[in-house]
Amino acid sequence: MKKKTLVPLIIFFVGICLVGFIAYQADSRSKEQIRITAQLNAETYGERIKNEITNGIAITDTLQQVLISQNGKFDHFDTIANNIISDSIESVQLAPDGIVTVIYPAAGNEVGKIDLIHDKDRGRISCYARDNHTLIVQGPFELKQGESGIAVRNPLFLKDESGDEYFWGFTIAILRVPDIFSDSISALSNFGYEYKLSKTASPWDNTYEVVCQSNGQIISSVSYDFTIGEENWKFEVMPKSGWGNVAFVAVIIGFFTSIVLIMSCLTWVWLSSKKNKNKFQALAHMDSLTNIYNRYGFDELAEKMIAKNPKSHFVVALFDIDDFKFINDIYGHAYGDKALKNLADSMKNFFPSNALLGRNGGDEFCIFLPNCTYDDAEEQLEQFTKIPRVFSCNGKEYQFYISLGYAEYPTFASNRSQLMRCADAALYEIKLHGKNGCMAYKNGLQLGARKQLGFALKDISEHLPGAFIIYRADKTDDELFYANHEFLRMTGYKNMDELFRLAKKSFRNLIREDEQQKIESSIWEQIDSGNENDYIHFHLRKADGSYLSVLDHGRIVNSQQYGRVFYVLFTDWEDMHIHYGDKFSE
Repeated sequence: MKKKTLVPLIIFFVGICLVGFIAYQADSRSKEQIRITAQLNAETYGERIKNEITNGIAITDTLQQVLISQNGKFDHFDTIANNIISDSIESVQLAPDGIVTVIYPAAGNEVGKIDLIHDKDRGRISCYARDNHTLIVQGPFELKQGESGIAVRNPLFLKDESGDEYFWGFTIAILRVPDIFSDSISALSNFGYEYKLSKTASPWDNTYEVVCQSNGQIISSVSYDFTIGEENWKFEVMPKSGWGNVAFVAVIIGFFTSIVLIMSCLTWVWLSSKKNKNKFQALAHMDSLTNIYNRYGFDELAEKMIAKNPKSHFVVALFDIDDFKFINDIYGHAYGDKALKNLADSMKNFFPSNALLGRNGGDEFCIFLPNCTYDDAEEQLEQFTKIPRVFSCNGKEYQFYISLGYAEYPTFASNRSQLMRCADAALYEIKLHGKNGCMAYKNGLQLGARKQLGFALKDISEHLPGAFIIYRADKTDDELFYANHEFLRMTGYKNMDELFRLAKKSFRNLIREDEQQKIESSIWEQIDSGNENDYIHFHLRKADGSYLSVLDHGRIVNSQQYGRVFYVLFTDWEDMHIHYGDKFSE
């Protein structure tokens, strides 16, 4: 075969193999990106659907507040129901003693007056709601009008003249589905997704039943799970076109006809992959790590609670983990996350169910206590602050502590934002005076305490005119924790990462080899003799491998978190003699 024929064939074959490989990789990336996008949409619209259902459920809470205020009577029910009902609500109902007797609107709902406690289809779950003091959601079921609906039954308990609690009955809302969340599923459908919303059949039955779904088939879907009452919900999503991007792969294959087209295709794929890397942000109320409210969700619900009961007393508490940065720096972010989860779990177990729990971000948490004053909250918050907390790392448990500040509405604040600032001021007053404490806001506390603390921790550490390091004191296995900017500048290390790498995170490796044994023995001899401080002259290793003659002034302290720790100041020996030589000669 002639060369002019063979070479093009070889190039064509190699080109097909190369582009085929690239097409495979591009398809995999495309599928991965499509899946990530679908997951974000599932979380975003799943959370919206949850909120829309919750808004429907809130109607039953409103009815309960009316009944409580009227001591169980339901005067003017039609007027009240007409004001709170919406287009997606089929009806609102009252069931004194578990028997549905009052329905709005009455027209078309006459057959809905049933005994929930003894009904064969509704009795068991209604009894569960009554006996466990919990809201239940039942359905879906077919409405008389031909649509589907779900029933929300919220048990109400009142107190008799002797103060004993008794079961009054249920406040009920019948929600039309999918009308209650039509905006969310319509938007999702317009974006080109199939969907399926399902829930567990009952609190004791983990079998899922479909609430609503699109017409298409759901295969290998992504999902977002949430809980309402004691029932688990699942929202599944997948693209209508499937998980692959056939058109994208077909375009790449179309370039196989010539070397020019192949190279053009390679370039296009590379550039397209760069342009198509978009970032998405999930719109949700919950913090994914701790499963409590995030800052947006906490602030929104707190605002609503205050607006709903503006004359009631509320207490908000802000707290964070003392020295949390050190946990992340020493043990790693994975163990820092464990500490955060542990703290969130202790909040859930300690505070009542009506308390609003949130994570503002980082290691800062917040608590909103309704119908609460300083006198009610003081002992409770003190106890919570002092609870021993640990996280495990490599089979060992390490303690950590919190500092907490709290404030009362409306005593010291007229709105939620001001209330949070007062609690913040109390928190940082604690931080400035020793940490691991609990303080209530009082008049006179400076709202700028956070700035004071920030200055103390950052500026003193980074701008103090002296070089220092911190390391764990161990005669055989010391560990470097920290070095300030002046130390890095004096020794020529670019940053702490380079220092830790070159010194292998050991103070011992910063001492000239021929001096190590002598210097360490001298330091420990001074410490073992009962001194808190040590003074020693040695040669300190610099980043370039040379050595600097320094005076070491160290102090050993006992740390709650890290055991025995050395704080060490360094002075350039030669500079000291240049500037203070005359003093030494006196």
